[in-house]
Parts: sequence; structure tokens; C-alpha cells
Amino acid sequence: MTQASLIAVVDDDKATRETVADYLKLHGFEVSALSGGTALRESLAKRRPDLIVLDLNMPEEDGLSIIRSLKEKAVSVPIIMLTATASPIDRIVGLELGADDYIAKPAELRELVARIRSVLRRAAAQAAAAEAPPAKAQEVRFGTRWLNMETRHLRGGEEGEVLITASEFNLLKAFADNPNRVLSRERLLDLANARDPDAFDRAIDVRVTRIRKKIEPDPSNPKVIRTIRGAGYMFVPEGDKDSSG
Repeated sequence: MTQASLIAVVDDDKATRETVADYLKLHGFEVSALSGGTALRESLAKRRPDLIVLDLNMPEEDGLSIIRSLKEKAVSVPIIMLTATASPIDRIVGLELGADDYIAKPAELRELVARIRSVLRRAAAQAAAAEAPPAKAQEVRFGTRWLNMETRHLRGGEEGEVLITASEFNLLKAFADNPNRVLSRERLLDLANARDPDAFDRAIDVRVTRIRKKIEPDPSNPKVIRTIRGAGYMFVPEGDKDSSG
């Protein structure tokens, strides 16, 4: 029998975390209901969850600090942010730090379950792909790096392998499939299986910025993934000398 996925629900509001935890249990998940960063770290020491649902606005330690701490310690666990703020700033920072998705509070619980299952599927697919033998894998050059399309690894340079998220791989694949073509943000949202372009139209910009830091010789003067003003982005495999953005 397949073991249920363990979801860590981190929220300082007891009523909220218990409501979310009870609903997730009804849908077949195992749940750890945790009050904040300290409780999360204690839980991680015992067993790593399959996914973390993390409230961003907590008085003791905010969710962004927790995400930053986990990534600095190379704790690889998918994270869905819960945010009550109408401002996109926290969501942008969270995605830049490596969170996988977000949902506004008060959360629609059916949507939260759907998001959790979607992120878990992507994480499982990425883990399975990472175990595939690299010998027959196709590789695409992105600036100073090579993207292995089978294992989803980004390698090259003195650092060796460079960590990328599932959303970053999906975006790189969209560019690899459409070289030397201008792709609008809306088209990239579709190709990269991103979501909610109306609710968060900067999602692509955030991911492109993260990717450029990993592949461009000079991220401040991108030549591999170029900004085409008023139109979108274009992947130039050869990184021509003349830059469009």
C-alpha cells in the first residue's frame, strides 16, 4: 500500500492550521500541524515532509525567513506559500527564494488540495527524471550551462551542477523548444505550465531573472535570454554579440 504524502502545515493561527490539517486528512494526506519556524525545524529533524504549506505572515518568524533558511541549508522540500497580503511583493520574493507556488488567504481548501497534488506530481516527475541514465539524454546549451532534458540537470562551469526548480526547468524547456522566436509572457505561461497570469503577471519575469543569474556570463547584460521590449523574451542559442535587451 502506498504511503500517504506527509504535508507540513505551518501557521501561527491555531484555528487556521487545524482547519487546513483536518481538510487535508479527509483527502488522504498525512499532516503535521505546526505553529511556526521552530516547530517546523524540530519536525524536520524527525521526518522530512513531502510538501510544506507555509503562512508568510507570522509574528515570531515570517515565512520568507523560513524559506530562506531552508534553501540555505539545502533542504529540498516543495513549498506552497499562504499569503493574506494583496501586494505581490512577498509572492515575488518567495518565488525568487525558491517557493513552488502560492495561494491567497483565506484559502479555498479545494483549490489548496489541487495545488498540493499538482506540486507533488511535478516534484515526483523531477525526481524520477533525475534517476534516468544520462547517456542517451539530449542536452541544450544555455549560455555558460548545459541543460540535460532527461535528468533536468543544469551543468557546466566551475560549480558543476547548478540547482534549478521545476518551474525554472519548464521555462528553460519552453525556450529550448522555441529558439530564436519571440515569446510573449502569456505564451510562456502556457508553454511552461505556469498559472494565473491575470493574478500574477510578473511570474515569468521573476523566473527569467533567476535563470539569467545561472546561465548568463553577465546577467545585467543578457545575451542568451533577451528581453524584446513590448513583446516578451527570446532565447538566442548562440548568444550573438548584438543584444536586444
